[in-house]
Amino acid sequence: MPERLCLLSVHAHPDDEASKGASTVARYHAEGVRTVLVCCTGGEEGDILNPAMDTPEVREDLARVRMAELKASTEIIGYDDTVLLGYRDSGMPDSESNSNPASFARAPLDEAVGRLVEAIRREKPQVVITYPDDQSQYPHPDHLRVHEISILAFDSAGDPDRFPEAGPAFAPSKLYYSVWSGERFRQIHQKFLELGLESPFDDKWLQRMTRIEPFTTTVDITGFTQVRADALRAHATQVDPNSPFWFGLPPEVMRDIHPVDEFRLARSRLGPLDVTEDDLFAGLRG
Repeated sequence: MPERLCLLSVHAHPDDEASKGASTVARYHAEGVRTVLVCCTGGEEGDILNPAMDTPEVREDLARVRMAELKASTEIIGYDDTVLLGYRDSGMPDSESNSNPASFARAPLDEAVGRLVEAIRREKPQVVITYPDDQSQYPHPDHLRVHEISILAFDSAGDPDRFPEAGPAFAPSKLYYSVWSGERFRQIHQKFLELGLESPFDDKWLQRMTRIEPFTTTVDITGFTQVRADALRAHATQVDPNSPFWFGLPPEVMRDIHPVDEFRLARSRLGPLDVTEDDLFAGLRG
């Protein structure tokens, strides 16, 4: 058994760490696992979705505000450290910001992979979580690039001939994709209807809920389900606290809706990928 278990999550923007897998990270942190966030951009192009935060002062200083929000969110979740890759938010496809040479999407691929390899070699995580290969529902350039560099860094970190300047080689054992759970949103939609409330999900969302995303691993987040909502609220520019989409159901109702996070094993140095697990560290504990 390794002396220290470590989980490293790779995300594109501040607030992604709150909406994807936050409760899982909180659970492992509570168990004593070292938890590390890699955030690839500063989120400078994020829209201000909370009317209360849409002021000239915030708009002029959005990069700093989003970093402060990220710090508050990671403290709620329980990340032990945050690594900033240092790239600029690329914005949406065909936008002016998307052509900015400082943006993540325009960065030299080897440079971005090397920065992530350095973080992996320094932290030595057995488990890495990243975005899936199919992102057709939300093809943000930064999310696509997160997937790309994560795969390359996972394969390169253990090769001493790749990025020798990034530190001694270290090979993580497993790489997972975070899975968008249609089942969770189906249950949330149904609960709105059961309670006689108007569901915030439009026809596009209802259609998306029909998709079945394959997964191999479910992590029980009982006792940690509220972490996601609390971390989202920390991103006050990005998340309206009055949003029925995020907060339309009472916390005590949300607590019992689909209290698991789902992941798909995408790379493993321990064995086959067609597994059924309830622990991201399956095969790595004594």
